Amino acid sequence: MKKFDPSQTGPLSDVRVLDMSRLVAGNMLSAYLADFGADVIKIEREGRGDDLRNWREAGWDIYWKVYGRNKRSLVLDLKSGDGMDAFKKLVRHSHVLIENFVPGGLEKIGLSPDLLLELNPALVIVRVSGWGQTGPYSHKPGFGTLVEAMSGFAHLNGYPDRPPVLPPLALADMIAGVYGAAGVLTALRVAEKEGRGQVIDLSLFEPIFSVISSEAAKYKVTGEATMRAGNQSTHTAPRNIYACSDSKFVAMSGSMQSMAMKIFDTIGRPELKSDPKFATNDARVINRDELDQLIGAYIGARTQQENLDIFEAAGVTVGPVCSVADLMGHPFVTGREAIVELEDRDLGSLPMHNIVPRLSQTPGGFRRPAPKLGEHTQAILDELKTLGS
Repeated sequence: MKKFDPSQTGPLSDVRVLDMSRLVAGNMLSAYLADFGADVIKIEREGRGDDLRNWREAGWDIYWKVYGRNKRSLVLDLKSGDGMDAFKKLVRHSHVLIENFVPGGLEKIGLSPDLLLELNPALVIVRVSGWGQTGPYSHKPGFGTLVEAMSGFAHLNGYPDRPPVLPPLALADMIAGVYGAAGVLTALRVAEKEGRGQVIDLSLFEPIFSVISSEAAKYKVTGEATMRAGNQSTHTAPRNIYACSDSKFVAMSGSMQSMAMKIFDTIGRPELKSDPKFATNDARVINRDELDQLIGAYIGARTQQENLDIFEAAGVTVGPVCSVADLMGHPFVTGREAIVELEDRDLGSLPMHNIVPRLSQTPGGFRRPAPKLGEHTQAILDELKTLGS
């Protein structure tokens, strides 16, 4: 079990981040920065705090414990003069501010970007919203669910004879958070070189659309929107999840020509390499259902481990379908330390993802557990007294 070490530093240890956001995208963004040493101060409301605290499992605020790590919690009443004065002083001595009000919300509480940049000309302001700060939908609230539906993702996800499927996690928010972190680091570089801050307009829609953007180009060329294909691919074959004889599954991809040929040899069907229906990728995509039956029959006669042993020995790209239960203690996961067991003051310890990505010279670290609501209020207010005007 790893213990939190408040003395740890990171490459962003001189960066102070004020996170006014709630729920997922902003917390994902600030979690990335916090993992690499940034002093992330969560600005929270008395008695309620970040809504992510209310996403509970078995009575525990699991989501907050994971994405609130390495942060500090400051309860401020921005409707009071003292609270607003303290906040503005923090702005003057910070580098990044993250918010996810409905567009215009920041202005309504008297904190327009113009005012914030007047207080701190080098400030990087991240404005997270469902649909962006401009455009005909800018006034609408936008949760990730709506974006995942409208972006085209849900239409592509699932099987052709069934309704579209939403992801079982906050995918749009998570992707936006990672994009947001990249945007912040870019903007901080500009502020470092030129002393200029700026506003980052981060919608949830555009990041998730970017990962399926080739669909727009494909539509331009073909005039058709791609239909759901289940676990198959519409541009390469074979690619699917196949059932094994022990009710487990393996995933396989033959996205390179040489790999597809290797698969045919491994299943004992070398004649398929010259069969016009399977000799080229274009032909395999057209005949992918028949191809999957051939491969599925071979895999279905063997257990998952037998299939893994056979295909891995042949150099075929194959892997098991795992649940989280399968991953706990999995040799790959433990060997990479992809999951770390961190001390937890409520549960003793709690597994969660390790620092991503891994930097060889300036890695991130674990400095503090996710804070209780307002845990650092007094300490931060005391720190403010030591700062200049």
